[in-house]
Amino acid sequence: MDLPTFLWVLARVSGLASFVSLSASLLTGLALRTAVLDWAAPNRSLRLVHEYASVLWMPLGALHVVSLLLDETARIRPLDLLVPFLAPVSTYGVRGAIAIGLGTLTLEVLALVVVTGWLKRRMSAGAWQWIHRLSYVAFGMVFLHALLGGSDFNDPLVSAVTWSVALALVILSLARVLFGRLPA
Repeated sequence: MDLPTFLWVLARVSGLASFVSLSASLLTGLALRTAVLDWAAPNRSLRLVHEYASVLWMPLGALHVVSLLLDETARIRPLDLLVPFLAPVSTYGVRGAIAIGLGTLTLEVLALVVVTGWLKRRMSAGAWQWIHRLSYVAFGMVFLHALLGGSDFNDPLVSAVTWSVALALVILSLARVLFGRLPA
């Protein structure tokens, strides 16, 4: 396998793995709040998975970004990673430029959520909760980033898993908003 192919595969695999870990973090976080998985695992186990998955996406996301920076075919510039929606449409097309911008914005929002997670004890509970809820916005953006930016959704397994996770998150989020903590 040549280097460009390796970097392309590495970018896809690390991006999908980061998406899976972010999904696991959100699903277990919602499960803690809705009690839908009380039958399967105690809250302590769910909390451990939530915390681990919350950290796991970071090195996977970093690997995704670094492999794209090194990939000469992707032509992602360091500035594209700092300033959302700066990627030129002439180079990437409208879909690609939007996908890159959403990826950059997602990275910045998730960084804010992670940093405030580490500072949780120094913040008011209300402020922390609102910032923490940006994880849902970040998930929506990373979902659109994946949908617009790559060919991975053409794979039926990848498509089925990502759409299923999105649907589960929507259902659990609505249940949480409408009903609060569900009875066990």
